[in-house]
Order: sequence, then structure tokens, then C-alpha cells
Amino acid sequence: MQREPNLTNAALMARRRAALPAGLGQAHEVFVDRAENAEVWDVEGRRLIDFAGGIAVLNTGHRHPALVEAVKAQLDRVTHTCFQVLAYEPYVELAERLNTMAPGAFAKKSFFMTTGAEAVENAVKVARAYTKRSAVIAFGGGFHGRTMMGMALTGKVVPYKVGFGPFPAEVYHAKFPCALHGVSTADSLASIEALFKYDVEPSRVAAIILEPVQGEGGFYEAPIDFVKALRELCDRHGILLIADEVQTGAGRTGRWLACESWFEQAGVAPDIITMAKSLGGGFPLSAIIGRAEVMDAPAPGGLGGTYSGNPLACAAALAVIETFEKESLLARSQAVGERLKAGLKQIAERHSAIGDIRGPGAMIAIELFTDGDLARPDADRTRRIVTEALRRGLILLSCGVYANVIRILVPLTASDAVLDEGLALLSDCFDATA
Repeated sequence: MQREPNLTNAALMARRRAALPAGLGQAHEVFVDRAENAEVWDVEGRRLIDFAGGIAVLNTGHRHPALVEAVKAQLDRVTHTCFQVLAYEPYVELAERLNTMAPGAFAKKSFFMTTGAEAVENAVKVARAYTKRSAVIAFGGGFHGRTMMGMALTGKVVPYKVGFGPFPAEVYHAKFPCALHGVSTADSLASIEALFKYDVEPSRVAAIILEPVQGEGGFYEAPIDFVKALRELCDRHGILLIADEVQTGAGRTGRWLACESWFEQAGVAPDIITMAKSLGGGFPLSAIIGRAEVMDAPAPGGLGGTYSGNPLACAAALAVIETFEKESLLARSQAVGERLKAGLKQIAERHSAIGDIRGPGAMIAIELFTDGDLARPDADRTRRIVTEALRRGLILLSCGVYANVIRILVPLTASDAVLDEGLALLSDCFDATA
């Protein structure tokens, strides 16, 4: 591999712009040289605290030793066969583990793909095969990927859908309940009934898909009364319920799967669950977990992919699960979230722009409004804070339908000292942009 000496971010950005298409966005003009746990060093040797976690991919941190060791061991055995040609045990073991970890008092089966979007696409395929129906209902503000079906399901036009249509047919969007923005559970359910009245009869709907906590949409959590009503609606009409846990899964919310809280509070279990991101701890892997009879609906050959469930990624995922157990990372997720919220509340006491602090476990977000007015989302202040944070050595990401939400997805393995350092930097950013 040819590498130029004395690399700089600016020089690499120039090469990037010349070689890569403009549509491939980049949040920060930084090139990483190395990373460890919740810290990153760029090619110029500058240290950065990582509050983004590769967009929720690094719940176990950068280069966790257990993952590195597991992947090295697998690397010495086999790196690829295509599971549909020659199988390997880590794939089966991982499916067995996930089947036991998913909520619901019924038999389950799992299979693997490479990306979150692939998991969502395959969940829809399975649902259609099982129900013999075609339509799917998703929600405004939801994000489900950048493939054609993923974009169709995603409830946000800019920047994800602009210029890419037409999209697959028979995808409909209902309102996602969000009390902060004036959408109640009743409003959301009424919007589904409106779809049944004006757009598609329920007997033609294969599935309803939602994120237990909307990710790109702004970290809004689905209320439990809404989830319970949604399960009842699906059962009444023979519709499958899909929980998209690509961002929430693998412990981000303080549970291995966010939908475990549905089962604990209301006895609700999804028929199909999608996972990706932190499941592989940085290695490309996604999972589709579901009721055994539902998952068996597609004919042999209907599921799979050349790289799907790669041996290295499966080994990494098994190490992720083991690390969660050995290091009590679900409890750590709760502790990280509590520490972050406490620090953010201190900032909010001095800055009225913070209109809301929310999120289960360590899936934390703050939403900014001009002068604290909930009718005036402040995307500009949000952008300036994210920019200022990078200047001071803190990696942040924004999100939300109004682009006024700052999300924190710091590795669960980050030390309290690093968390506090990041919070102090964020506080300074608010002061600097006031």
C-alpha cells in the first residue's frame, strides 16, 4: 500500500474530493490514523474524544482486545467460503445465541447479512413471503437505509431521497408519536387508520416497521401505550410487526435489544427484529431474527448473499456478546446514560436553547430551540456546536427531522474520566456559540 509521507487532513481531503463522488458525505474533514476505546488520533497526531461511535457501531469501543483476538484467531482458520456453499460453525453459534436473547415466548430463527439496509430489505422479504401480502407501513422520521427499499421506508426526504425516485411501491407512512412535537399516541394510531381508509386495506399490509427509538429521526422513543396498541392492531389484521434495531440493538439502550422493554412492560414482542451496527463491533454484519414459522416462509435459495455472515464478522459478534457478559456492559450502558444526562442537565441550566434531554440507556440526545421556544427548532446553533466541538477535540453528530438534535453514541466502554472530559468540552461549545 502506497502512503504519502507527512499526511495532513487537508491534503487527504483534496485527494478525496478528486477521487470520490460528492454524494458520499462526510461529517468532519478528518482522517483517522488510529483509535482506542473512545479516543481517536488523526493523521496529524491530534487526539479526539469519540462521542459518535461510528454512528452507534462501537458500543464495545474501538479495537476492543477481545474482538481483536477473536478476529485474529478466525483469520488464521478461514476468512470466506460463502455460507450457502460451505458452512462454518460461528455462523450457527451466533444464530443460536441471538435466538435465545430476543424477546418472545416462541421459537425463533436467525440469519445474517452484511449491512443494516440489507437486514431491513430481508425482513420485508420474509414478511411478504409469510403473509402473501405486499404493502408495508413505516413512520415519518424513521430511517431504514439507503437502498431503494430502505429509502422508500425512510420517512425523511432530505438528504436521503432527493433525486433517487421513483421508489418501490406499496410503502406508506404514518405519524410517529412524539409528544414534544405535538403528536400523541392517538394521533399516530389515527394516521394508520387513515391509511387503511384512504390508501391501502389492512388485508394487503404485510408488515409495520418501526424503530423502538428513532435514530436519525431524533432519538424519540416509541411510547409503550403506542407499542401495545400497535401489537393489537397487527394481530387484529394479520400484520407482522418488525422492530428495526439496527441502531438501538447490542446494548445501546441498556438492554441487549430495546424491544425487550416492550415485552417487560406490556408483553409485546416483535415478529421480526433487525440488527446491525454494534452487533459486529466494527465488522460488517447484520442479523434478522424472527418467529421460526415466519422465518421459514421463503423458499430455499431465497435468502442469503455472497459475503453475508462472514466468518470474521461472526467471530467478532460472538466476542461482542461475550464482552457484554464479562464486563456487564448493559449495566454500564445505564450508568453512562445517567452520567451523560446529569452533565447535560448542568449545561441546560445555563443554556435555555436545550429544550429536551432524552434517551434510554446510553442513547442520549439533546434538542435545541431558539430561545427555548419549542416552535423554533435551532438547526443553525446545532451545526455551530458540532463544528466547534470538533475544533476543541470532540466528535459529535447531529440528527433529527429539523436538524436540531445532537446525539451522543459514545462507546459504553469509555471511562468516566473520558465521559467527563467530553461533557466539559461540550459545555465549552455551548458557551462559545451563545
